[in-house]
Amino acid sequence: MTEPVLGNVIEEIVSGLVRFLLHGNEYQTFCHCKVCELDIIAITLNTLPPKYVTTKDSRDAAFQQLNTPENIEMINKQIIRAIHIVGRNPRHENEPSSV
Repeated sequence: MTEPVLGNVIEEIVSGLVRFLLHGNEYQTFCHCKVCELDIIAITLNTLPPKYVTTKDSRDAAFQQLNTPENIEMINKQIIRAIHIVGRNPRHENEPSSV
């Protein structure tokens, strides 16, 4: 038996989608610094119900259950909302990064 771990599958999905969206054509000029990225993820996660799991099998099952076009569309809407919030109120101290 493998060592149990605690993980939030929603967090995994949101993190991947945020990275994907920020590096897409639509958000090329948006800041890509770690502070802005993490703020977007945090704001998004605060609007979604968590899905915690403790095994790889339960993670895989939850991922399959959540990885539907309807759920991804709903998550993307929350991410885009968070991107606009962070864009209006960035917390980074340095100049925004486009890399």
